[in-house]
Amino acid sequence: MKHLFSAGFFYLLCMFFFRPSAHAQLTLGAQLRTRTELKDGQGTPLPQGSSPAFFTSQRSRLYAGFSGYRFKLGLTVQDVRIWGQDASTINKVTTQENNGLLVHEAWAEIMLLDTAVKNRNLSLKIGRQEIMYDDSRLLGNLDWAQQGRRHDAAVLKYETGPYTLHLGAAFNQNKENAAGTVYNPTPPGNYTATTNGGTMYKSLEYLYGARKLSAGNISFLFLADQFSKFHADSTGVKIWDKGVHTRMTTGLYFINTFNKLTLTAAGYYQFGKNANAQQLSAGLLSAAFQYQLCKSFSAGLGADYTTGGVNAAGKSHAFDPLYGTPHKFWGYMDYFYVASGFGNRGLQDYYLKTKYKAGPKFLLTGDVHEFYSASDVVANGASLSRRFGTEADLVATYSLTKVISFEAGYSHFWNTASLTSPAVKNVSNAQSNSNWAYVSVNIRPEMIFNK
Repeated sequence: MKHLFSAGFFYLLCMFFFRPSAHAQLTLGAQLRTRTELKDGQGTPLPQGSSPAFFTSQRSRLYAGFSGYRFKLGLTVQDVRIWGQDASTINKVTTQENNGLLVHEAWAEIMLLDTAVKNRNLSLKIGRQEIMYDDSRLLGNLDWAQQGRRHDAAVLKYETGPYTLHLGAAFNQNKENAAGTVYNPTPPGNYTATTNGGTMYKSLEYLYGARKLSAGNISFLFLADQFSKFHADSTGVKIWDKGVHTRMTTGLYFINTFNKLTLTAAGYYQFGKNANAQQLSAGLLSAAFQYQLCKSFSAGLGADYTTGGVNAAGKSHAFDPLYGTPHKFWGYMDYFYVASGFGNRGLQDYYLKTKYKAGPKFLLTGDVHEFYSASDVVANGASLSRRFGTEADLVATYSLTKVISFEAGYSHFWNTASLTSPAVKNVSNAQSNSNWAYVSVNIRPEMIFNK
């Protein structure tokens, strides 16, 4: 009843503000996604004798889209909470309201060319929006995380035939200042940083170009993001200064299917200065293939390499995968490039991925990763093995209907002493085997009204 009321409210609101014109369309939808997790060392190994965590998180979303002559509007409101996070009733006299509700997306897209022009499109998308390109390795909506990822940005889009060219920019401020643009990259509240466990960028600019292939895509990305300069006071607390440090990332992405073989490759170089004011020279290389052995089963091998470490002159070689979806690439245990760091060591990831599709409703995937450090691991003056360990991931998905789906997963990590050493995860007396299991229910209805 609550969702039906909300959908009706959105519909009446849109009808009040927008007089439907020819070819107008209103889309209303909702999502309720719960995920129950058993964490026994997910993110980082636990010390011996630690008890596993068990909880249920929930994402509740309402979204609306309205399109008409030469414009589109999108709005997504979401609430993300852990079951039991809030008391069953809150005393508003003595307790401040817990704010888990926020606007995930609120954007407008303006068609700068008349829609009668069929062979090319020029548009401007402004507002809070998800930004996703290619395989979401560097720019993605981080949909696995219940809170997701979004940017307050403007994106100019040009598309003609097989070609795509996008130019995007963002500029963040903590409040409506009377003077100056100094930015604290750790804003209070529930709008968390968008980078991988790091600080929020002050500003961002990117150029993305792509060309469609016969059964794939090739693209180019140049992205610059800026971080506030700082100095430390006598107690070591950061004081934010005028000016910024600029980091730049550029590279190519390729994917194409040749009969039953899909090839993927990517290479990126990162330079400039990072958020910690270190000179930066880092890179990422990735290559993989997936072969369709039969209609229902495919398998493939791949390797990722990201540089890491700091040289004697203080230059960092640690590659940061920006604002992507690391959970998708470097193991579902999230040991690397998520909120839990690993000492900027860099990573070698050699993996096998399999996919079994039993009919239109059931999908089973099984992956195995072998992880190594990309730089030397030293503890107490002694060199350790570069091998971090082995991970196995198993995920099953079942679609009951087009609206309702179920997902269950299990992951296991066999770690080494190098992974838990002070130079990497820094866990004393760590357990050598870690586990993670989850069950998720995703309900996502949608209604479309045409005029």
